[in-house]
Amino acid sequence: MNEWTNTFRQEIEGFKDTIAAFDRGELDRKAYKGVSGGMGSYAQREDGKHMLRLRITAGRMNLDQLKFLADTVEREQVKKLKLTTCQTIQLHDLAARQVPVVIEEAIGCEIYTKGGGGDNPRNVMCSPLSGVQPGEYLDVFPWAEAVGRYLLSICRDIHMPRKLKVAFSNGADDSVHSAFRDMGFQANPDGKTFTLRIAGGLGAVNPAMGVLVREDLPAQDVLYAVRAMVDTFCRHGNYQNRAKARTRHMQDTLGADGLRDAWLSSFDQAKTAGGLDLDLTPAPVDKAGDGEIADPRAIPQKQPGLYAVKYHPIGGLLPVEKPRRLYELLKDMPQAEVRVAPDETLYVVNLTAAEAAKVLEATADGARTQFEYSTACIGASVCQQGVRDSQSALQAMVDAVRAADLPDGALPRICVSGCPSSCAAHQAGAIGLQGGVKPVDKAPQPAFRLFLGGSDRVGKARFGEFAATILEKDLPALMVELGRAAAAAGQDWQSWSEAHPQERDAIIAKYN
Repeated sequence: MNEWTNTFRQEIEGFKDTIAAFDRGELDRKAYKGVSGGMGSYAQREDGKHMLRLRITAGRMNLDQLKFLADTVEREQVKKLKLTTCQTIQLHDLAARQVPVVIEEAIGCEIYTKGGGGDNPRNVMCSPLSGVQPGEYLDVFPWAEAVGRYLLSICRDIHMPRKLKVAFSNGADDSVHSAFRDMGFQANPDGKTFTLRIAGGLGAVNPAMGVLVREDLPAQDVLYAVRAMVDTFCRHGNYQNRAKARTRHMQDTLGADGLRDAWLSSFDQAKTAGGLDLDLTPAPVDKAGDGEIADPRAIPQKQPGLYAVKYHPIGGLLPVEKPRRLYELLKDMPQAEVRVAPDETLYVVNLTAAEAAKVLEATADGARTQFEYSTACIGASVCQQGVRDSQSALQAMVDAVRAADLPDGALPRICVSGCPSSCAAHQAGAIGLQGGVKPVDKAPQPAFRLFLGGSDRVGKARFGEFAATILEKDLPALMVELGRAAAAAGQDWQSWSEAHPQERDAIIAKYN
């Protein structure tokens, strides 16, 4: 790892010249993006401002990393933090000179931004409560972390058509979307093997569920499976058309059976080469807890007497003062750690009841209802790829729903993507919104495409169906009317939507 890190430091030195040249106007945005993405940074829409993505492997943040985040926010006067659906943390509105500094300093606490963007293996994802969640089949963190290290170690040696996203589900939670990732490992009830699906993915073009390739992959063979996927993608991925250069498009060119055969062949070759066996044992939580606490945000762990506290800042916009406050609290709480979840929620785990009460107080500014746990990408006011400002759209809906005083559960958690990309996984939401435009009197107006019926529940994953195109200004009224209808029936959203589809669709049609 030392050799890898030294090489990374040399790349950072070169990147200093690249970002400075871009800042002086000597590189266009496209050329700069081709370099900066691999370093985990992108230029924002506004000139002179940059985003840096801190790659938090498996979403697991220890106290040293939390302290680094708090110190960086204060020293660099960071004004905006964003939790992402790939379990990373983005720093926004940075000046060009700040980006390489933060990249290099992050190495000291084992945060590597390498491969945070561009045509690289992305952050490896993991069920956020793995290791502490009741009903899980296996604590999959060790395998997710091993894959994260492995992909970083080979990312310089391979040239893939596009990015590769890998996810691990503990069997009790699939918020990481293992059913439709480039690689999705789901722990089996035996606690020793994985069900593996490959070449799935969201997106505007041909979203696809993963192809089942193994139902009994031994845990020790996980790295062979990853190597096989990389080799299969490099051999059969589309290097000519970026729009089709994702693993899911291999289902079209090879067919599901052909893809499975290609992967199995690559897997056999990797096994023959050897050298990638894993022998991992999850670390136990040996902390003892006592007392009880009753709060919707305090989740009992499988360890008796311990709790996880969930905190969801609206839209995933983490208040910049929060890392410091959490660190000052947690540094005196043995084994406490932070988990970044794929729905832009933070979990603080391994807390006694008394400790959980303190964390609940420190995070009281977050979401209060299921609807307020909605996810949204950073939006077009920041992202140069964005079409609509998903953050302002979500906040307007939250404000309207709060003013209407709807009961919790009358509306579901929704997913708001600001453009045809799927950064908020809108196709997997019970209600999903995708930014676009809608012609009104021959003039384009800000609008969102609305999808219904998506799900990421374990064993019940499905994509939502397109239902309507709604003007952005009408979204708050639509959400309030839908929520009132469910509340009037005395039902939660899921029950009402399934029992009254005609009434639901009639309400949506009024705004279409």
